Formats: sequence, structure tokens, C-alpha cells
Amino acid sequence: MLALAIFVVTLILVIWQPKGLGIGWSALGGALVALLAGVVQLSDVGVVWDIVWDATFTFVALIVISLILDEAGFFAWAALHVARWGNGRGHLLFPLVVVLGAVIAAFFANDGAALLLTPIVIAILLRLDFSPPAALAFIIATGFVADTNSLPLVISNLVNIVSANYFDIGFDRYAAVMVPVNLVSLAATLAVLWIAFGRRIPKRYSVEELDAPRSAIKDPLIFRAAFPLLAVLLVAYFVTAPLGIPIAFVTGAAAIVLMVIAGRWWQGGKGAAVSVTAALKGAPWQIVLFSIGMYLVVYGLGSAGLTDYGARALQWLAGQGDFVATIGTGFLSAIVASIMNNLPSTLVGALAIDQAQVPAVTQELMVYANVIGNDLGPKFTPIGSLATLLWLHVLAGKGYRIGWGQYMKVGLLITPPVLLATLVALALWLPALPAA
Repeated sequence: MLALAIFVVTLILVIWQPKGLGIGWSALGGALVALLAGVVQLSDVGVVWDIVWDATFTFVALIVISLILDEAGFFAWAALHVARWGNGRGHLLFPLVVVLGAVIAAFFANDGAALLLTPIVIAILLRLDFSPPAALAFIIATGFVADTNSLPLVISNLVNIVSANYFDIGFDRYAAVMVPVNLVSLAATLAVLWIAFGRRIPKRYSVEELDAPRSAIKDPLIFRAAFPLLAVLLVAYFVTAPLGIPIAFVTGAAAIVLMVIAGRWWQGGKGAAVSVTAALKGAPWQIVLFSIGMYLVVYGLGSAGLTDYGARALQWLAGQGDFVATIGTGFLSAIVASIMNNLPSTLVGALAIDQAQVPAVTQELMVYANVIGNDLGPKFTPIGSLATLLWLHVLAGKGYRIGWGQYMKVGLLITPPVLLATLVALALWLPALPAA
């Protein structure tokens, strides 16, 4: 009960953020209390750090890359191209925006897709004079697809990185399993969003109202470097995976290269249009503190018995067959994530899967089902992920206020069918692959 009380209070402080208290400080405070109370030991700090450091710094490096590219106009350029590809047809623009969100989520993580693309989409909608209901449809779609399509690569979500590192899954193996599954998730997302919001979308819009895509580019040098740099980065993930090189080192190297280009340090900063300092300040450094602090609290909660309960539930699911085990694990993870936040939920699920006595094939299905549940499950409630809370805050700053009741009404309507379709795809696809 003490471990549970510490976790609940810590989570409340993380979500509430009284007087602007950073999520990292709240999590560290909870970890300190857990240490003093004997819920976790000093030796556990090293164990948790070994689990989270690579994922955390990979995430920070990805956000730094995203912020620099955003300041250079990269994402605005892409969004304007997509708006022009719609050719004045609203019913074509809607799926194109969803696909753009999916692509950005795949390479720049779900937070990058939700927080960077949303303001750009809002600006374009205002320029096109879309009605509030139509604009809301695009905004919801942008935020939703950021999570439902953050499955394909290890780097697409902090949840993915933690899980891959914990179970020692290589970048190539992860992609072989989850890229096809993510395509099913994308198709299901498009279908569900269309059913929910298709009637709100205007049939026509004026392409002439849009700015030329090139006008969005603020730093041509960064823009020209972006595509080859990202291509090399993607190849490097696959090449370095068998060598055991941490993803954080590869992503960090790409971030440093981009910072050097942005800062123009070889010419004393002359011609620089993007502030590297601002990008570094805007990076989610609180996530570093949050990861070690919150995961320590959750580790203590798991040691106090939560992991045992989870392992028993998973063993029961495994006894019902692999298909039921996959679906059950995914929905169980999703429900837990929507209640306790997906980052601590991911570790709880990983610990339980690791402890459960199940066949190797079943365990692998459960590992990926846990990822899917923790990637999609946060869409049930606003507290399911920090990205959603930040996304709602960004929207409020742009004049679009979505209440928690309204959010849950939409989330509970559109999330379950996408989650189910994605888990079914996993259950059918993974057994057809050669064993890892």
C-alpha cells in the first residue's frame, strides 16, 4: 500500500504540475520518498538507469533534431506540399494530413508529430478559412495519428525504445515485425477517423490561398542537409543494430551534425537562421529526470506485488492460446496505460512479461502487444501520455479548448477498433516470420 500511495501521489503531481513544477522534479521527489521509505533500494537505481538511459537520450536527441528542422521550416514546407496535393478537395486533404502525421511520427516520434505538426496544420486551416467543426476534425486526426502510428520503428515512440532495450530487440527485427502491423494501424486509423469526422470536412478549398512551400524554408542549408542526413541516420540504425551500438549514440551523432550545420560554427555563426541554443533549451530535459524518477517509483510498485499480479494475468491469457494472449495483453496494457500513464505502464508490462512463465513465441507476441497497448492505449484518456497533455496545452494556446469529457468521448469511440485491428494484425503476422 505504501508503494501504491507513493506512486499515486507522484502521478498526481506529474499531471497537475502545481505552480509549474516540472514533471522531472515531481518524479525525482517520488523516487526519493520511495528510497527513504525502503520501497526501493540504492542498488535499484543502477538497474532502472540501465533500462531507461538509452531510450531517454534517444528521445531527447530526436526532439532536438525535430526542433531544428521545425525552425528551419522543414515541416511547414511538407505540410504546404500536402495541402497542395489535395488539389482543392477536402476529402483528399484529410487522409493526406493523416498520412503526413504518420510519417512524421515514424521518424520523429509521436511527440514530434503531435506538438510540431499541429500548430502548422492549424495555421493552414485558418488560412483556408475552414469552419470550427472542420478544423477540429483535422486537429483531432493529427493528435490521434501521432500515437496510433508511432509503432513502425524503435525510435517512433519512447515506449518502443524502452521495450526494445529491455528485451534486447534489434532495430531490424523490430521493424520487420512492426512496419507491416503499423500499416494496418494506419488503414484502421484512416477508416475510423473518416467515419467519425468525414461529414465535417468541406468538399472544396481554395489552393490559391496557400503560400508557396518554398516560402516556408527559413534555412536553405539545413533544408538541403535534412534528407541525406535522415537517410543516413535510418541506414545507420540498421547497420549498427547487430553491433550492439546504443541507439542514443547514433541519434545523438545525427543531432550534433545538425546542430553544427545550424550553428554555422565554422564561419562564426554567420548566416545562421536557427538558434541551436533555443533548440537545446526546448529539448525535453525534464524527461531525463522523469524517466529515472518515475521508473524507480514504478519499479518499487512492481517489487511490492504489481509485477506478480501482472505475471499471473499474462500466464492465464497464455493458457487461452496465442491469439487471445495477444489481444488480451494489448488491451490490458492499454487500460493500465490510460490510468497510470503509458511510460510507467510500459515498465510494469515489461517486468510482468519477463516474469511470466510462457513459451518463447507467446512471450514475443506479448512484448509487441504491450508496445501496441502502450502506444495506443493513452488515447483513451487525457492522462494516458504526457504528449497528450502537452498537445491539449498547445491547442488551448491556439484557442482550441478540448475538455477532458469531450476528449474521452472521442478517444473511447475511435481507439478500441484501431487497437483491435492492430493487435489482430500482430497475432497473424508475427507467427509467419522466422524466429528471432
